[in-house]
Amino acid sequence: MAAAVGSVMARVPARVSTLLALGLLAACAGTTPSGTGPVATGTPAPRPGLEKVSADFRALPGWTDDDHAQALPALQRTCRWVDAQPSDRPLGPNPAAGTTADWRPICAALRTLPDGAPETARRFFEENFTPVSLSAGQEGLFTGYYEVELRGSWTRTDRYNVPIYRTPKRSKRGIPSRARIVDGALKGKGLEILWVDDPIDAFFLEIQGSGRVRMTDGSVVALGYAGQNGHGYFPIGKHLIDIGFCTAEQVTMPLIRRWLNEHPAEAKRVMNLNPSYVFFQLRPNIGARGARNMELTGGRSLAVDAGYIPLGVPLWLELRDAPVPNGEIKRLVVAQDTGGAIKGPVRGDLFWGHGAEAEEGAGVMKARGRYTMLAPRNASFLLAQRR
Repeated sequence: MAAAVGSVMARVPARVSTLLALGLLAACAGTTPSGTGPVATGTPAPRPGLEKVSADFRALPGWTDDDHAQALPALQRTCRWVDAQPSDRPLGPNPAAGTTADWRPICAALRTLPDGAPETARRFFEENFTPVSLSAGQEGLFTGYYEVELRGSWTRTDRYNVPIYRTPKRSKRGIPSRARIVDGALKGKGLEILWVDDPIDAFFLEIQGSGRVRMTDGSVVALGYAGQNGHGYFPIGKHLIDIGFCTAEQVTMPLIRRWLNEHPAEAKRVMNLNPSYVFFQLRPNIGARGARNMELTGGRSLAVDAGYIPLGVPLWLELRDAPVPNGEIKRLVVAQDTGGAIKGPVRGDLFWGHGAEAEEGAGVMKARGRYTMLAPRNASFLLAQRR
């Protein structure tokens, strides 16, 4: 679902939340992009009467307004993982999420759904899951991330002169810093995967940890995180605050990109303030991948702290102050990813997809809210009876 909702790095441990990785400690109030953000696609399904909704789902704000079918592809990827596991494997730290044995009948029902209509999908979730509160009303921070899209060439040209490197062998001296790599420390070692036409795009590719590249021959290739040079990370957003360009409340990812584009003579020096450098590898499949190599779905995949939230479970997401027309997101998502800055019982990073709108929305997102886990009915009911 490109650019609509509806980084990364499998999602790699080196990639932290898009905002926090840049040193953005606070979002810019009033920077919501017009007409962009996580919006459901297609015509909304008619709102069913509450008498048609399972009783335990009626308390979820906005439940009947969502197009639940948009979350089915993400859940199908959970089922592929379930099918490959032993039958007694827990899905995660919360016992209400059950084991793979609890999930197998759910996955069988998913495979036999008669259609992908919103109403059919809603009934499927109500019949197979039950809401389980995770936070007792506590709210947390929700940021956004996206899949970077660049322009590239298999050979170096005057335009395409920024190399994307594979991981070098680590010597006793270690791997050079960003400044040394940019100045040619790895040149001539046969490590170039391809060449792109913009050093700023390449820099943001590193922050996100994965992306896609449109090549001059018309093909589109996927790049995934392969390693890092071992140097510490410095957030250049902090530098822009220190020089008085903006405050912590104003800085966003689009603002940082704008500053770099408007100051070409200084951009290289400022990016080199961050000595950390990320290396890549070609991936066989287009599309961002999350934890367990799950393909991510724009607007329906959420990065969580797997120490609290079981990967693969559906979550009912309720957010306010999000970069959408009414500021609210109420929709079904699936926990499919993790991230270095995604820590705590109520913390999430929403995947926006790829493209300019996804970049804009993810870059300014700093919403507050909570989620409710949808646990397998068989597992959660048995757990409740034992208590």
